[in-house]
Amino acid sequence: MLTGLSIAGVDQIFDRANAVVQDNEISVSSDEVQNPVAVRYAWEDNPVCNLVNGAGLPASPFRTDKWTESTFGKK
Repeated sequence: MLTGLSIAGVDQIFDRANAVVQDNEISVSSDEVQNPVAVRYAWEDNPVCNLVNGAGLPASPFRTDKWTESTFGKK
């Protein structure tokens, strides 16, 4: 089971995702998000994550959305 992934619907509220790798693809789901539109990986402070490639190197944080963050423009 992969850790460090979260998904959100159009409401832009992210919940932790259940995730598995099968045939070089990641499947994510959540009981809380019925119609997911965005996925984020390791997108938090000190994430607990374990996605690695075939050589054992860790994946970089990523996100599929372009929503403005709640801290955008704040100093």
